[in-house]
Amino acid sequence: MSKITPEEAALKRNFLKQRQSLPLHLKIELSKNRIKQFYEHFDGKVYVSFSGGKDSTVLLHLGRSLYPDIPAVFIDTGLEYPEVHNFVKSFDNTIILRPDLPFHKVIEEYGYPVISKEVAKFIEDNRRNPNGYTAKKFDPNSDYVKKYGSRYCLAKWNFLRDSDIKISAQCCNVMKKKPAKKFEKETGLHPIIATMAAESNLRKSEYLRKGCNSFDVKRPTSTPLGFWTEQDILKYLVEFDVPYCSVYGEIKQDKSGKYYTTKAKRTGCMFCMFGVQSEKSPNRFELMKESHPKQYDYCINQLGCGKVLNFIGVKY
Repeated sequence: MSKITPEEAALKRNFLKQRQSLPLHLKIELSKNRIKQFYEHFDGKVYVSFSGGKDSTVLLHLGRSLYPDIPAVFIDTGLEYPEVHNFVKSFDNTIILRPDLPFHKVIEEYGYPVISKEVAKFIEDNRRNPNGYTAKKFDPNSDYVKKYGSRYCLAKWNFLRDSDIKISAQCCNVMKKKPAKKFEKETGLHPIIATMAAESNLRKSEYLRKGCNSFDVKRPTSTPLGFWTEQDILKYLVEFDVPYCSVYGEIKQDKSGKYYTTKAKRTGCMFCMFGVQSEKSPNRFELMKESHPKQYDYCINQLGCGKVLNFIGVKY
């Protein structure tokens, strides 16, 4: 894919903002069109990547409103909430995959997932090659930081990079992407995924580069919810009375009309530490301590996540 100019990048960012500001009913129609386009391009050889979380629940509901027989694929990493497992089992035509390595082996071999995929990857790269390109990102006086601004400076994580804590961004690749790609190679099916640009800078960059559907790439994918926000997801679940996993509790509105969940804010992998440093208290681990004490003890004490959280100053 050819490199885009700064002007083209700015146009894409503005286009994304416009899409994100659309009312929900228009987003639904646009997303359905993207699903149809992807489905028809591959003659129905597609599947919905279903984690059991609220985003992929909306995606599966949209997909099956168009194609009731579209298969769902759930990757059982062993890190999901028990409620998520039970919820996934309630759906017909769901294929369950499992990774080759359990989580404790992943952190032993690669390291802990902490801060973000981007930061963990850069720490991993910089430790492997201290004088390489990524070293510039950790130096506030580097030409890189002067060119792109302090926003892209990772110097505040130097203390973590220089620690003896093993850190890696490989967890998702090993436990989710690898079994998914193996499945796709064996079946010829292509994934429809519930990622959204609003979730992270990395996903925003990917969306700006690829859009909703990518066809002429090594791994064709569809992200038809790319321009949705979390508020869209919650509103959709409420307005269309879609059953969702009980781990979220209830969906309510505050005085300003903003939707929120009364229990878990996110599901995903229970022991993942990506982004926890930015969460307000009670964060995911504080909530886990009350709701799932056995899993909390295993995570904090046996897997050693407690020492990592202590080191980065996150309460748990």
